[in-house]
Amino acid sequence: MSLTHLDEEGRPQMVDVTHKEATLRTAIAEAYVELPEEALRALEAGGVGKGDPLRVAELAGIMGAKRTPDLIPLCHPLPLSGVEVRAELLEGRVRIQATVRTKAETGVEMEALTACAIAALTLYDMLKAASKGLVISRIQLLEKTGGQSGPWRREG
Repeated sequence: MSLTHLDEEGRPQMVDVTHKEATLRTAIAEAYVELPEEALRALEAGGVGKGDPLRVAELAGIMGAKRTPDLIPLCHPLPLSGVEVRAELLEGRVRIQATVRTKAETGVEMEALTACAIAALTLYDMLKAASKGLVISRIQLLEKTGGQSGPWRREG
């Protein structure tokens, strides 16, 4: 399998999707932010004076999904039809999940992953005053549907 973002001479290229049919496409991704005790206490107390960190992270994730082609050089600008980002506290860490939808010629995996990354970075920014020991981990694609390759889901 060749890398589609490189031409025959190894130069970067935006993949030509002209021949593809616009179909409904969905991608779901997740990320985790591990919280040291100080950050956990700050989150449970409502943050550090900047608003509710979980809700601000969710909003930032939505904004990040919309800005993906500005951040990832070879991503196509897509008409996103829906973006949902949820951040929830689970036993000393926050799980962030993003679901992104479009009707287009290419998928929205990068938008879902970007939403998770930006939400996680925002949570870090909002809680770093409480602790510098926060850890962002496991930014990964969970599922994608639509397109010629059919559905895909991470096992396990």
